[in-house]
Amino acid sequence: MTPTRCAVLGDPISHSLSPTLHRAGYVAAGLDWTYEAVRVPSGSLPGFLGRGDRWRGLSLTMPLKREVLPLGDVVSERARLAGGANTVVIEEGRLLLDNTDLPGAVAAVRERYSGAVDTVTILGAGATAASIGLASCELGARRVVVASRDRGRATETLVAIRSHVSGPDVVWADLGEVSARGIAGDGVVSTIPAAAQDEALVAACSDLPLVFEALYDPWPTPLASAASARGQALVGGLDLLVHQAALQFELFTSRAAPLSAMRAAGEAALSARSGG
Repeated sequence: MTPTRCAVLGDPISHSLSPTLHRAGYVAAGLDWTYEAVRVPSGSLPGFLGRGDRWRGLSLTMPLKREVLPLGDVVSERARLAGGANTVVIEEGRLLLDNTDLPGAVAAVRERYSGAVDTVTILGAGATAASIGLASCELGARRVVVASRDRGRATETLVAIRSHVSGPDVVWADLGEVSARGIAGDGVVSTIPAAAQDEALVAACSDLPLVFEALYDPWPTPLASAASARGQALVGGLDLLVHQAALQFELFTSRAAPLSAMRAAGEAALSARSGG
């Protein structure tokens, strides 16, 4: 019998921990399923999906989360709201799109932080920033600042977060200016590369109770290291990855996700990468 196939798509993709998490989940659940990592560059997703390969579920990472939306037969409300989908379930040839980053981010924050989330600054303006911005609104944020280098490229993210039913105040700010003047509020979410986290930016986040670092590779990032040393509540990229992957697992398999097994596999893989 041919195993049921799933995969994560993106570019770059070799760093992805998704295969580790999902495979651990399949083993724990006693499922004879496979999960691959496939490089799919920007613009080539329609061709990939049209090849006729038999997939049950696909996880999407950059740069495909927004590119997939026009290709879906059914798009969930939260994927529409976020303006991007990270999950494709394939049923009888139909593409069912969803976004598990949004509820995954909510779960990740609630696991690590119990304080107020009223004003949040998001560093970066891509699809992940939109999802976590919406998650911040789910957690009670009334003001969201999206800080990036290019205001024009932030438009989709600003529109997505403003569309939340709570009617948040959503504004754009220049990333360089934010670094220079410091960040106020309840928390910061970073979706920018570790190489872009200079001393000024790290120092700008020093007075916040919550730091959400969306990256997990490399780990720890400069921002995550500083937050840990300062005793700030730290939500890491692995927290987000595990919670969103668990929701994907349930969408793919229609079974409860073995969250502990998936997290343990992710932690072991990250430790091995860092030589720990």
